[in-house]
Amino acid sequence: MALVKTAEEIGKIEIAGKILKKTIDILREETKEGVTLTALDRLAKRIIEENGGEPAFLNYRPEGAARPYPSTICASPNDIVVHGVPVARKIKSGDVISIDCGVRYQGYYADAAFTVGVGRISPQIRKLIAVTREALELGIKAARPGNTVGHIGSAIGIHVRKNGFKVVRGLTGHGVGTRLHEEPTVYNEGERGTGIMLQAGMTIAIEPMVAIGTSRVEQLHDDSYATADGSIAAHFEKTIVITEKGPRILT
Repeated sequence: MALVKTAEEIGKIEIAGKILKKTIDILREETKEGVTLTALDRLAKRIIEENGGEPAFLNYRPEGAARPYPSTICASPNDIVVHGVPVARKIKSGDVISIDCGVRYQGYYADAAFTVGVGRISPQIRKLIAVTREALELGIKAARPGNTVGHIGSAIGIHVRKNGFKVVRGLTGHGVGTRLHEEPTVYNEGERGTGIMLQAGMTIAIEPMVAIGTSRVEQLHDDSYATADGSIAAHFEKTIVITEKGPRILT
């Protein structure tokens, strides 16, 4: 598992990323009132397979997990930060839905996530979603050769704290390649100049997870993670490749 990928490997990750972007774009449009989370899951599986990919999450079993993951997407409403299992629950006005999805193409992976507020949501929640998206953009901008993973975490953490929200602790971004989760770990807080040096050819998934009220999470019976105080959370993620000219988004 090399941190720096070859051009051929990056090409396969890029194809996985294109399939995933198409899937994510459609899911974002379909995440609306009256739609069930299971319907979104079925839609994602169909799009991925019709475009020559495989659902990366379906039957995925990370080390230490009690059981394989049963779905194509993670669908995490409201206070669920990540890893929510899609259920036959209709989305309603006021819900905040985070969708995480992955694609495997010829043995190579891409990973991405987004959050949407459905119907009538408060100004605070709109700000939470916007700040989390902006934090991802800043983290991506910091992913340049010669910087470190600490530069990414610093950019994300400073922006989140400046806007009065909390970076969720214990959940991170990661490398991607022939495995869904590889080194390096990409923290959402940190100090510039610390951690692994970033190099051209590295493929990583940056994914800030941000909550309104607390940085603490609790793992639930279905292995999802919820904010410890029940406050709303948001999650954005993109897979990128670091080039000599800077980051290039693959999803």
